[in-house]
Amino acid sequence: MTTSYALELRDVRKSFGKSEIIRGANLAVRPGERVAIIGPNGAGKSTLFNLISGRFAPTSGEIHLHGRRIDGHRPYEINRQGLSRSFQVSNLFTRLSVFENIRCAVLWSLGHRYAFWKFLADLDDANDRTEQILEMIKLDRRRDVLAMNLTYAEARALEIGITIAGGSSVILLDEPTAGMSKSETKRFIQLIRDVTEGKTLLTVEHDMGVVFGLADKIAVLVYGEVIAFDTPDAVRANARVQEAYLGSVLAETQAAAA
Repeated sequence: MTTSYALELRDVRKSFGKSEIIRGANLAVRPGERVAIIGPNGAGKSTLFNLISGRFAPTSGEIHLHGRRIDGHRPYEINRQGLSRSFQVSNLFTRLSVFENIRCAVLWSLGHRYAFWKFLADLDDANDRTEQILEMIKLDRRRDVLAMNLTYAEARALEIGITIAGGSSVILLDEPTAGMSKSETKRFIQLIRDVTEGKTLLTVEHDMGVVFGLADKIAVLVYGEVIAFDTPDAVRANARVQEAYLGSVLAETQAAAA
């Protein structure tokens, strides 16, 4: 089956008991697009990411990855079909080095499986790929540092490195710049652009500066529904979005900058 979409959601719904969190979400993302998902707290953004990545199964509806239906599949099965995700809280092997964290992530994608007679140091393809990723995320000079000793921004960069290490074509980043200073955020936006070049990106983000600086398109999620999906300029001018969410957020952002 062929499709023009990298990721497609068709009337996706998710209920927990009697509470319907996702209420018929529809979204169609083309290959190579960078999409930011925004919305008020409680809109269902994290739940939507959990549905796409397989952590939750939808109550109804369909999710397609490059034309193949993935809803109900386990996270590792979805990952092996080309989708990878980071989380709001970094989940690293804290007692392993930066290099070892990345190498763990590249092994499966290169066809390496557990074998007690193999030495990791001898796996030239895995080591070379790890070095390439370390350069991409600007941590090559920190390769031997234990993950527990990284700064917050460095730990987030390592998280992204792990996310892209398997070579997935669709990347999900959950609030990648949360907790960063303005200067760190600016550098991180460029890092995300660099490492996701040619890939399809979906990111949940609250910082409107990041959203408008990074996204090709914005999906606005309100009460579990995608009420708008368009270019940043079109979303900014959308009256329904202004009323439901964006107007108050932009006003707060402008007041804070004043």
